[in-house]
Amino acid sequence: MNVNAGDTAWVLASAALVMFMTPGLAFFYGGMVRARNVLTMLMQNFFCLGLVSVLWAVVVYSVAFGGTNKWIGNFEYAWMGHFNTAPAGLSLSIPPSLYMAYQLMFAVITPALITGAIADRVRFGAWAWFAGIWALLVYAPVAHWVFAPSGWLFQRGALDFAGGTVVHINAGIAALAVVIVIGRRRGWPHAPMPPHSLPLTLLGTGILWFGWFGFNAGSALRADGIAVQALVNTHLAAAAAMLGWVVVELLHGGRATILGAASGAVAGLVAITPCAGYVGGMSPIAIGAITGVICYGAVNLKFKFRLDDALDVVGVHLVGGIVGSLLLGFFADKAVNPAGRDGVLMHGGFALLGDQLVAVVATLVYSFVVTFAIAWVLNKVLPGGLRVDEEAEDVGLDLREHAEVGYSFAER
Repeated sequence: MNVNAGDTAWVLASAALVMFMTPGLAFFYGGMVRARNVLTMLMQNFFCLGLVSVLWAVVVYSVAFGGTNKWIGNFEYAWMGHFNTAPAGLSLSIPPSLYMAYQLMFAVITPALITGAIADRVRFGAWAWFAGIWALLVYAPVAHWVFAPSGWLFQRGALDFAGGTVVHINAGIAALAVVIVIGRRRGWPHAPMPPHSLPLTLLGTGILWFGWFGFNAGSALRADGIAVQALVNTHLAAAAAMLGWVVVELLHGGRATILGAASGAVAGLVAITPCAGYVGGMSPIAIGAITGVICYGAVNLKFKFRLDDALDVVGVHLVGGIVGSLLLGFFADKAVNPAGRDGVLMHGGFALLGDQLVAVVATLVYSFVVTFAIAWVLNKVLPGGLRVDEEAEDVGLDLREHAEVGYSFAER
């Protein structure tokens, strides 16, 4: 294996950018909860950096990328073994240990995404158990299917440049499963539960947008033209989705909101993630604009179905991931990336779209069923279950779970 210094430097920087996305997500979510729960949200996200990182080194990376089985990895890389050997079938110009570290940052942020749906009502200890088990039993197998060259969806030809299925659909449908198990927050949807700090949310959005360049362009694993294309696509899709969301918001409600602009931008980032290195020209703008409109509508459906997805993880990440993965079946252009395939609009027929649909459905079914089972069992076997008691929910999780407050002057 020939290690390229430029590629290595770029992926090192990209790994750091993706790591920075987890505290960015904490700020994004933290601003949207009530003041009495802000530290809990920050802690649930930040804690993933510790828990998932250690589990990744011990076993999760091996289950995701070890061996040649099409369904699941083996224990080849367990306990930091053979980390200087690239996963089977993967041609790298960077050290294999750097690939492991880069993929680790994806594994960290994926369960953290779920916290937005279950905000204001889950015990920290229960979350720790759930996040660890979920990383092993749900994230690792899906990552193996899609990212590992031996995985069955990879072999089938489904495309996912940076994690539309593995990260966003996976976490989004898991969030829905947990919400069904734990139920609604006290008082929702009748009691007002406005974001306590939209400036914090906007700061988090900016950090996410910045880090997403490493998330998507870094997934090229080289400092080349495909990485540049992925970076450009990432920015344009986020911009177009933000505009699409705000325009619909203006037409529907008569106001353009900061929360809407932030949510729209993140929806566009989600949708372009599977497409980033496979589309070009005006395609990212079309993908972003379509996603912004669809996700705006999806977020509002939670009230119709009375599903308390507190911070719109389902509406933004699940729906955005599905839309992006399926639109890739239309817009993929092999002229942009010879390793890709042509979509419907590039005269490639419907074959890629069919494979994208298979990948989406497989991820939805597996992640929902296994996540629901994990949450249901933990809710039964853990002392106190997954939820805090009613008094803790009223007083706030910051005091009850962490004996701290985010703002000493905040009205409680």
